[in-house]
Amino acid sequence: MADVEEATALGLENVTQGSLNDSQAAVNGTGKVPSTPEGMALAYGSLVMMALVPIVCGAFRSVKHQQQQKAAGEKVDTMTSRDAAMFPIIASGALFGLYIIFTVFSKDYINLLLSSYFFILGVLALSHVFGPIISGLVPASVPFETYHLHLMRGDKEKKDYIINYGFTSYDLVCLVVCSILGVWYLLKKHWIANNLLGLAFAVNGVELLHLNNIQTGALLLVGLFIYDIFWVFGTNVMVTVAKSFEAPIKLVFPQDLLEKGLEADNFAMLGLGDIVIPGIFIALLLRFDHSLKRGSNTYFNVTFAAYFAGLLLTIFVMHVFKHAQPALLYLVPACLSAPVLLSLVKGDFKALLQYEDHPSEEEGEEKEAGEDKKTGKKDK
Repeated sequence: MADVEEATALGLENVTQGSLNDSQAAVNGTGKVPSTPEGMALAYGSLVMMALVPIVCGAFRSVKHQQQQKAAGEKVDTMTSRDAAMFPIIASGALFGLYIIFTVFSKDYINLLLSSYFFILGVLALSHVFGPIISGLVPASVPFETYHLHLMRGDKEKKDYIINYGFTSYDLVCLVVCSILGVWYLLKKHWIANNLLGLAFAVNGVELLHLNNIQTGALLLVGLFIYDIFWVFGTNVMVTVAKSFEAPIKLVFPQDLLEKGLEADNFAMLGLGDIVIPGIFIALLLRFDHSLKRGSNTYFNVTFAAYFAGLLLTIFVMHVFKHAQPALLYLVPACLSAPVLLSLVKGDFKALLQYEDHPSEEEGEEKEAGEDKKTGKKDK
């Protein structure tokens, strides 16, 4: 019998279980209808496709986002090496904290609070991702108006804007539509609504979470690689939290869709962390491709293909051994080895290590000083 697969509490891994035999299902008390090979293939194929789409969309949006920030002269927030090193520790603390909370308090009240929180975040994420699409579908009969929301501190001579936000009437229409989708999820917890919110979170994460260089990305991936293995294989904390945690932090697809239609309830799941964490690293490689100005996205394409292969390997091992698998166990080696090996073959290894999205001011001054010295020598 097929057991319901579980995604992680913080979306930082894919905790899944494959098909179990009848005696195991009797012990677990799932009472699920056995999944057909066709249903499982459809579910896992759909999950893989839903994992790939946010990475592609988010990566190319990250390039555009970076260009817009540079053009506007905005200060760019990027993840530092310290942030990357602390992230697995903070995530572990949050995960264990949730485990304690769910053990002590009623999970119904906790999930009500978490659902309200993710409802607000989900509506904003949906608006950011689907705003251009929804705005393009607004009838011409709806007047297009521009509004500005200002909150200032101080008088006219010494004023400081706390809030300075501009929006249009079409943005308000988009917000209403996204709020309806959010309410649908809040009331019904339907898997389609869950996936819409999850995809929006994933695209926003890949687009807006910027790694500044390869070293920081590698440090983050290796740290979460260890985190993933420890909490999946070393304890039951992650599985316990995953079973209790109700939020759109995973993508789901029913394995019994062919039998039950949209009311299917035997889900295969993939945690958003298995998409976003490798995704921000792959997005960094796309920006590296653009910096090389070769007219190709070689590093992005190769690493993206490695991610795809790692995801298939995760599903294969999970299905063969009938045991929960930490997806980053397979995704991290694939995503790190692909660009390194490619750079060695193409002779770009030094350029790969030296690349930074946003060089620090000190490094920029050092480079300028170095160029001045070279110019001075030539002049002499």
